[in-house]
Amino acid sequence: MSANILKIGFIGGGKMAKALAGGFISAGLTKAENVMASFHPSDTQCARKFEEELGGRTVFENKPVVELSDLVLMAVKPTVMPTVLNDIKTAVTNDKLLISIAMGVTLGDIMKHLPYEAKVIRVMPNTPALSKCGTSVLVRGENATDNDVLLTKRLFSAIGICEEVPEHLFDAITAVSGSGPAYVYVFIEALADGAVKMGIPRELAYRLSAQTVLGAAQMVKDTKMHPGALKDDVTSPAGCTAAALHYLEKKCFRSAIIGAVEEATRRCLQVSKTRTK
Repeated sequence: MSANILKIGFIGGGKMAKALAGGFISAGLTKAENVMASFHPSDTQCARKFEEELGGRTVFENKPVVELSDLVLMAVKPTVMPTVLNDIKTAVTNDKLLISIAMGVTLGDIMKHLPYEAKVIRVMPNTPALSKCGTSVLVRGENATDNDVLLTKRLFSAIGICEEVPEHLFDAITAVSGSGPAYVYVFIEALADGAVKMGIPRELAYRLSAQTVLGAAQMVKDTKMHPGALKDDVTSPAGCTAAALHYLEKKCFRSAIIGAVEEATRRCLQVSKTRTK
């Protein structure tokens, strides 16, 4: 099927759905008139914004989205997924691809509510997808084909990068790329606070800090060099960077980040176990 006539539906039209739809449209993977989203009847204002900002269609029922789309993205809160899946299951046929972005809802959880032949892929994007700098991972369901995976990668690569991984890594990846932006925001804020302490105006401090983090990340991606090697390139003998790095080591900076990822992973595992009981 040609990309520009691919009919894409969203169950739920919140911020992430809008970001994804906008990315798919701007990348030429579909057209605005081929995008549809369902909203709760009380969300008329959000539905209007979806139509005005993207040009897509909106409805206040879930089943028509499945019936009229080739590919359906489940963009609802994890707590309402069972209700929504039960609502649409009679419309799910083996020529439809369902993509779930509901955090913590496993393929097994989803398939409990759908026909056995349903094609499902689970994707975990992160919030920088709103700026088309997202990090997404996917795991294929039993009935999903290689072409389904290629299509999903193509879609999510339009708003960042997308990698296929085994499902057992999802909790750890959530701790890294899902929660990771929060760690980076704290670092940017702290870097800016240090700049302000040294006399730099607040707004300039935030711009410099954010761009420094962005530039450093881009260097890692573009050069494919080990981060430690890039760090060494910045660190002159007896220089200010060496002094700063020594201070960070004394304050267990590295250990704190590693520990944060470990704690976040443990929490994800706890939430997943609670949800499956």
